[in-house]
Amino acid sequence: MNKLLPLLFCVLLGLSSAAQKDKIEWLSFEEAVKRNEKEPKKFIVDVYTDWCGWCKKMDANTFTNPVIIKYINENYWAVKLNAERKDTVVLGQQTFINENLTQRRGPHQLAVALLNGKMTYPSIVYLDENVELMHPSIAGYQDPKSLEEIIKYFGEGSYQSTPWDQYVKEFQSAISAN
Repeated sequence: MNKLLPLLFCVLLGLSSAAQKDKIEWLSFEEAVKRNEKEPKKFIVDVYTDWCGWCKKMDANTFTNPVIIKYINENYWAVKLNAERKDTVVLGQQTFINENLTQRRGPHQLAVALLNGKMTYPSIVYLDENVELMHPSIAGYQDPKSLEEIIKYFGEGSYQSTPWDQYVKEFQSAISAN
């Protein structure tokens, strides 16, 4: 029995590791910033609300695609940000709150800042390793192939030198057609 325990532990550890690769490792904004201090990466911030149907569809159809999962986990700190969260967020010297605690759908200051006041859901925000905006938020539902183009455009740094139209013409998707 004692000889089986190390083997069982290794098997369970392997299963746990494999399970983590089957989904995006979503973090809070605070946790992503903390991890970024030790291992700088770009950020992808999914700004959503609990009542948003397109947000749920994107969670179910886009963020479950193996190509999307692998690329995001390897190249980004993935953040889920509820645009209507009620707690306080402290990032560096800035404090963000939700001033609308009594309103049914009141946006949090952090969501307002990231979306530049354009409160459309879902919206995705891309930040560089210095936690600075790379591009204005991209609003609306993205299917896996559309999101793949965008995450690779920012993830590879192509946004710095290649116009979007040119990038899309040359882009080769890793997602097979169904």
